Amino acid sequence: MKPVVPTAVSAAEEADRQLLPPGWKSYLSPDGREYFVNSTTRETTWKRPSCSSLSSPSTTSSISSSSTSSTSSAFSAGSPVTLLPTAASPDCLTPVNGCQGSRGSALLMEPPDLALQKAGPDKQSPGSTSPARRHPKEREIKETKTTINGVTFPLPMCMPEQQLLKPNEWSYCDYFWTDKKDPQGGACTPGFEVLLQKQFKGKHLQKEMAEFIHERIKIEEEYAKNLSKLSMSPLAAQEEGTLGEAWAQLKKSLHDEAEVHLKFSSKLQSEVEKPLLTFRGDNFKKDLKKYEHSIADLRKQLLSRYGGVEKARKALADRQKDLETKTQQLEIKLSNKTEEDIKKARRKSTQAGDDLMRCVDLYNQAQSKWFEEMVTSGLELERLEVERVEMIQTHLRQYTTLRHETDMFNQSTLEPVDQLLQSVDPAKDRELWVKEHKTGEVRPVDMNI
Repeated sequence: MKPVVPTAVSAAEEADRQLLPPGWKSYLSPDGREYFVNSTTRETTWKRPSCSSLSSPSTTSSISSSSTSSTSSAFSAGSPVTLLPTAASPDCLTPVNGCQGSRGSALLMEPPDLALQKAGPDKQSPGSTSPARRHPKEREIKETKTTINGVTFPLPMCMPEQQLLKPNEWSYCDYFWTDKKDPQGGACTPGFEVLLQKQFKGKHLQKEMAEFIHERIKIEEEYAKNLSKLSMSPLAAQEEGTLGEAWAQLKKSLHDEAEVHLKFSSKLQSEVEKPLLTFRGDNFKKDLKKYEHSIADLRKQLLSRYGGVEKARKALADRQKDLETKTQQLEIKLSNKTEEDIKKARRKSTQAGDDLMRCVDLYNQAQSKWFEEMVTSGLELERLEVERVEMIQTHLRQYTTLRHETDMFNQSTLEPVDQLLQSVDPAKDRELWVKEHKTGEVRPVDMNI
């Protein structure tokens, strides 16, 4: 349904308006017909009121009248209203990342009386209709927000650019608000799930590193065993003189070297392999599951609230349509029964508007909770990832230190590795990873009516 937009009157008509009784104002419907509204009693009539009609307002020409709304609602009956396209509309927006979404609906209030203007566009009830027929060429409303999978976002070019929560840091809390599209056409992956997958993958890679070090330890132990065995060989034991002493010292050096490698393997096991295995044990996955369940529950609640908004929006549209039908019937045939039906329809329409406002408030509260949990949980996962990277960096540098102590002759082959380990930067790693895997940097905003 389109809104009835009050049309500006001419200078002469403006002068006539000054002759209206106190509290009355005149407006023009889109088809040019003048109607009058009492901002105090909220009476609406086609007949020009006079001072003598104040005590006994006409009922034959009255379109509608209603009592003042209860103090629990800051809204009035008699306000034109329109609904923008919803998820079922043919022109719904194509969601970002290809995920299923819908254009977020909105309400436009065009109150003809002063009381509604004071209430403000954000505080008025959508559950009312106009006293005139809807005009087919009334202005369209430019939509500024879209709802994708239950989350409301601003449309591009409709709002000022949002500032990042942590500028220049490529933080998790800035780039994972929308869902990630599956290249194979499967279900979309929530942005928070992408962050969790990063944590699980990091745990798995950490385990693989420990397995790698374990294989290195086995090589050292086997090498030391072979050196020790070779040092006991009787070969050339019969050599005499100074040459025999030199040969015996060489075999002894093999035994010493074997001891060095055994010590190296023992330190690798205690100072590198074990920390990699024990860092964040099995309880870590349970902790991550708690984050996952918490965010998933809030997302389900958000989707449920959004479903409530859509249901309330449809109920309001049905009530408005019923009210408009009864208003048109009154114009054709005046009767007390028709006027009573209009009053009842108006009350139901106002109640439907209040229900919609309540559902929108509940939705925005649910989205706010989800937003806050996304920020705090995202920052916590970011901290955990930095901690993991720094832990691995520390123990791999310990590995190179032990290697230097054990085998100074191979130092040149380890220098490039050592240099790269010294240049490990968790922030740079995060930047590269976020650039490749980010799902969206626009954060949710509240839905508007």
